[in-house]
Amino acid sequence: MDKLKFCLIGCGRIAERHFEAIKLIEKAEIIGICDIDKDKLQGASERYKISKTYLDHKDMLEELKPDAVIICTPSGLHSEMGVYAAKRKIHVITEKPMSITLKQADALIDACMLNGVELFVVKQNRLNQPVQMLKNAIEKNRFGKLFSINATIRWSRPQSYYDMSKWRGTWKFDGGAFLNQASHYFDLLYWLMGPVESVMAMTATLNHTIEAEDIGVGLLKFRNGCLGNIEATMNIFPRNLEGSITVMGESGTAKIGGVAVNKIEHWEFKDYDDDDRNIDRMSTVPPNVYGYGHTGFYVNVTGVLQGRAVPRMEGKEGRHSLEIILAMYKSAKTGKQVCLPLE
Repeated sequence: MDKLKFCLIGCGRIAERHFEAIKLIEKAEIIGICDIDKDKLQGASERYKISKTYLDHKDMLEELKPDAVIICTPSGLHSEMGVYAAKRKIHVITEKPMSITLKQADALIDACMLNGVELFVVKQNRLNQPVQMLKNAIEKNRFGKLFSINATIRWSRPQSYYDMSKWRGTWKFDGGAFLNQASHYFDLLYWLMGPVESVMAMTATLNHTIEAEDIGVGLLKFRNGCLGNIEATMNIFPRNLEGSITVMGESGTAKIGGVAVNKIEHWEFKDYDDDDRNIDRMSTVPPNVYGYGHTGFYVNVTGVLQGRAVPRMEGKEGRHSLEIILAMYKSAKTGKQVCLPLE
């Protein structure tokens, strides 16, 4: 079978994860890259030995006609670029969040459906081995009645991080701690507990010169009766401290922690299960908060596009976490409880 041909738009911070992951996939290759920043474009071209470079993504897609496009641009551009690709029968892979409004998300989902192409939203933390164990424990009903779930994202982002690019921390292209950095954790809350009934939230900008928030706290009520809470801050001194998920039930308590839900910190259940023998070897030490999940993500993507697998993280899954985050923002703005689904 011929190699799948990918193009990538946006050669910034997150693109490295995609370059490195696809290098490990035998039946996939990146044939062209695009960025409006000539220095970033040249740097990526030289580092990853990709000769086809473009300043305009439309020129790249029209000329190279890849099987799929990887969108690593600011969040506010994901939908527009994805719709353009879908209309040309090109499969779409977009970084989180898939957009910054539900209208944009729905436009992208609809465009991919109408044109018969796949839409993948990167949610690589679902593939972390400790998170997979936690999901299995919930599905096996090891917790019994579920009581609560907590997500904690205590990271550090200096002002220089936001000053690197004008779009960072803006409402038009990025959002703040909730929409950008905590997006994966909202996804895990939904994936582990199911649909959300209502939320309440407070946000603030305390330590950075940006439009959006650098800290947010929120409460969630799930349709299964479980309560949840989330804390997301970019103000930790002096470095990233924690990225964790804790689940509590009548017959079990588990916490997946580390800096990127990569380590089993607590695992205790009333009844034994053979999964418990794997605790010690499930924890990892990733080099950054992105973890190792991008490789597993692309194993699934290539399998789907070659007709060997079913999608694990399709477009509609990305919409769920976006809706929860936007409900949080609405609550923070109005000071009121907000019910889902949003109108």
